[in-house]
Amino acid sequence: MATPFFIDVVLPIPIQKAFTYSITQEEATFLKKGMRVAVSFGNNSIYTAIVLDIHQNAPILYEAKEIHQILDETPIVSEFQLQHWEWIADYYMCSLGEVFRAALPSALLLESETVLFKNQAFEDESLLDNEEFLIFEALQHQSQLTIHQVSDILGKKKVMPVINQLIHKSVIYLKEEIYEQYKPKLEKYVRLHSHYSNDSSLEKLLSELANAKKQHAAVLTFFQLNTSKKAIKSKDLEKKAGISSAVLKALVDKNIFEFYHLQIDRISFQGSSNSLKDLNEFQEKALSEIKESFREKDIVLLHGITSSGKTEVYSKLIDEQLQQGKQVLFLLPEIALTTQIITRLQQYFGNQISVFHSKYSMNERVEVWHNVMENKPKAQIILGARSAIFLPFSNLGLIVVDEEHETSYKQFDPAPRYNARDAAIVLAKMHQAKIVLGSATPSLESYFNATQHKYGFVKLNKRFGEVKMPKIELIDLKEKQRKKQLKGHFSDALLQNIQEALDQKEQVILFQNRRGFSPIVECTSCGFSPQCPNCDVSLTYHKFKHELRCHYCSYQRAMPNSCGACGSNTLDTKGFGTEQIELELKALFPDFVIGRMDLDTTRGKFGYQKIIGAFEAREIDILVGTQMLSKGLDFDNVSLVGILSADNMLNFPDFRAYERAYQMMVQVSGRSGRAQKQGNVAIQTYNPEHLILQQVATTNYEEMFHEQLQERSKFKYPPYFRLIKITLKHKDYTKVDLGINWLFQALQGVFGEHVLGPSAPSVSRIRNQHIKNLVIKIPPKQSLSATKKQVQKIRDTFEAVKDFRAIRFVIDVDSY
Repeated sequence: MATPFFIDVVLPIPIQKAFTYSITQEEATFLKKGMRVAVSFGNNSIYTAIVLDIHQNAPILYEAKEIHQILDETPIVSEFQLQHWEWIADYYMCSLGEVFRAALPSALLLESETVLFKNQAFEDESLLDNEEFLIFEALQHQSQLTIHQVSDILGKKKVMPVINQLIHKSVIYLKEEIYEQYKPKLEKYVRLHSHYSNDSSLEKLLSELANAKKQHAAVLTFFQLNTSKKAIKSKDLEKKAGISSAVLKALVDKNIFEFYHLQIDRISFQGSSNSLKDLNEFQEKALSEIKESFREKDIVLLHGITSSGKTEVYSKLIDEQLQQGKQVLFLLPEIALTTQIITRLQQYFGNQISVFHSKYSMNERVEVWHNVMENKPKAQIILGARSAIFLPFSNLGLIVVDEEHETSYKQFDPAPRYNARDAAIVLAKMHQAKIVLGSATPSLESYFNATQHKYGFVKLNKRFGEVKMPKIELIDLKEKQRKKQLKGHFSDALLQNIQEALDQKEQVILFQNRRGFSPIVECTSCGFSPQCPNCDVSLTYHKFKHELRCHYCSYQRAMPNSCGACGSNTLDTKGFGTEQIELELKALFPDFVIGRMDLDTTRGKFGYQKIIGAFEAREIDILVGTQMLSKGLDFDNVSLVGILSADNMLNFPDFRAYERAYQMMVQVSGRSGRAQKQGNVAIQTYNPEHLILQQVATTNYEEMFHEQLQERSKFKYPPYFRLIKITLKHKDYTKVDLGINWLFQALQGVFGEHVLGPSAPSVSRIRNQHIKNLVIKIPPKQSLSATKKQVQKIRDTFEAVKDFRAIRFVIDVDSY
């Protein structure tokens, strides 16, 4: 009898081990490592699994089941990826299945509970074969179908290929975030043709059009609108001049006006690529120093102050890699940033760029995945947020991690709790690629590694175009309050600065790191404050929808008219968020357009793009926003940045609070004074003498670095000691308390004084789960892998205790 064949597969579930299934000899010759197979697991559930190994050793402890079907013709996961996944699973102490689930776009992860919906935009039934049409028809009568139901409709088990085809043809979509289904509308703008740049040509033009009254009116109206220095929409011009679109088109045909579109579709880029910009002497010097460092080191930290033109330096490095036929990964911390960087890089590299992040629909993400796998020309440069490190690169030459200090690179929930910057360093090493970490305010760890000569280090400390660093002014709120010089949340000095900037037709950015109208609603009679029923946190008031909302679990309810405790109607709000600032500004500056950029206004795929596009086109005069604004956006007409309350960033229970506050304030300040003129920054604070604020005012990174480093050394924190944070969660407080105390004893027995805790976080209950933490500090000489083995052993013992089994046990390595 022939020896049977088996495969080991990884399933997208949090289980440590791989599972073995039996296959036929034909399947064994066809299958390759990295292909997907559909397998049943547990009670009749079907999962998509990835093949890890093909062999002839039967499992000892259980009877191997047969697989359902093979889903791929060729592997969709490369060897490099599997190695990288294994490193992430090992380093961040999670299962390979959790990494697999995070890495693959959900359209490639079909399972029996997956729910299918009809795409309303699909109309062409002629594209469907018989089986596909049966499912399409069923979805006309039912709003959704599960994979089990599809199996019943088609009368067969093997339905995955049909579903894959339907996803590919955009007939159906799977349940996930709601995406905007259509490409963005391109806004049509109008400008004067370049022939008419001087006054004499303009006079000639007006006399030529004297007889064509409507065209003459259109040109005059254009000049009136143009005085505001804002981009002019064609529909605005038609409305103001009282003309039809035909008149405007006639002027375009005569080469008097020309149309242009301001919003660019992200997926495909038509048009030729331009040559790269010439670098100035400081950028040239930085570029040659980076190349010099690359001879000896694979990692280089580029410390370039805000607006020093780091993107142009990256572009030159990217261009060199493309010449050698290599792929490039460009990581950004925030989806909002991709909007501007795409536009800039597309001018140089045209359609060699693909973008990958969670605001894209599934089909778009799958398309990018396949393009990278096949090393297609349109996927030579991948721009993306942290999840882009999971793509199947085969020929990576360079990784750029822009704004490397950003906390957004760290995934906090669910597992894998990886840091994309650190995972990218390992990925680059696997591909023998180079990596550039860029930031105006590097993280203490990276800067420390550079001072220890682990990384190459290059400095770029001149702003592009010789623009001076902004003038930073600290405004003492205590003093202003005493002298009654506050209007709402604005000091007279800040209001004066705003007015001056607006008079000069310049734009203003105001930063407040709280969204909503007011974080606390309080009854002035009895002091009661409405709390979230699921979390230990007060509800935030959102005035626009007149509701109270929890920013942790999204619970919401209408704003009450009277106090729930004593019944009096003396409800007052305390603290302020972006929404309140926006409303105050509208009252103070009624003739100007106020925009707001926070989590509430940037929902949907093109949410960021709409706001940033409008601000760039100068349709918004003052933009109020949260930390999204601090991340590398570049606006050339902003002359003032205001930070409304610096203190709530400093007073935060975290050993990184000062470092983060410094980074955020310097980054926000860097948005000011970009074109030819020195910008202004006004920081309102109750404590202007605070050391960090003084360091921000002088933009003295080195002083902040050395001071914080001393603190870290003294109190045994990174970069000297590593941290592993353990969190327990359960809805029963007593259980969590017993569990954390048991765990503390066990860990203290092994690690002694290096165990901190147990402690409750500042918000100690979220979604009805009570939370308790422990932190293990690992001294520099102690082996990290040996420490993890000990922690894993204690975790296994903990989970074997019957009373503790239901408690959620979360391990976060490098938990910062």
